[in-house]
Amino acid sequence: MTAATAQTALPSFPATLEVDYPDRELDRLTTAFRIFTVIPIAIVLGLVAGPGPGGGEAAHRHGSGFACTSGGVLFAATALMIVFRQKYPRWWFDWNLALIRFSTRVGAYLYLLSDEYPSTDDPQAVHLELRYPDVHRDLHRWMPLVKWFLAIPHYVVLAVLWLASVICTVIAWFAILFTGRYPRPYFDFNVGVMRWSLRVAAYAFVLTTDLYPPFSLR
Repeated sequence: MTAATAQTALPSFPATLEVDYPDRELDRLTTAFRIFTVIPIAIVLGLVAGPGPGGGEAAHRHGSGFACTSGGVLFAATALMIVFRQKYPRWWFDWNLALIRFSTRVGAYLYLLSDEYPSTDDPQAVHLELRYPDVHRDLHRWMPLVKWFLAIPHYVVLAVLWLASVICTVIAWFAILFTGRYPRPYFDFNVGVMRWSLRVAAYAFVLTTDLYPPFSLR
């Protein structure tokens, strides 16, 4: 069996993220003032995500917000629905997916992965997918009560990775100002950290899968 065949034979994690690499000269002016130009759309995201636990702040920092109340990712209500009714309402899933996509576009813009101003609905250069679960087949009804706890090792690793990501972004900021290009290794690393965060969110907070997230940037 070839490596490519083996890869396709492996089950893919039901949360994927790809960001198109900007193989062109980036806008140095908006890059220089990115911390300011992001403010209007960050305010919009904050109003949509709401002040729930982890909602607005996490959305700005990680590109995906986790809130327990309406106005953010629907976590507590979804957990209760899975536990007691074994249902995941499709419109709740669609809301969560749309919000995470929006917040990820804002995160990609803030981390200089794209100089295209974030859209509230157009995918742009950010391609994020979550697989809608068949609750009876894919989700154990009691798992939502413990997933957040089981994901603790990921929180620890991600705290270190996000610190490294900030450092990489600062280096990339200088590189773009002087060369107009985002160094590919730093770009791939930052996208990988966002991808890892998305998988943990899908498992522990968005509750779309019981597959434990891999410790991987790929």
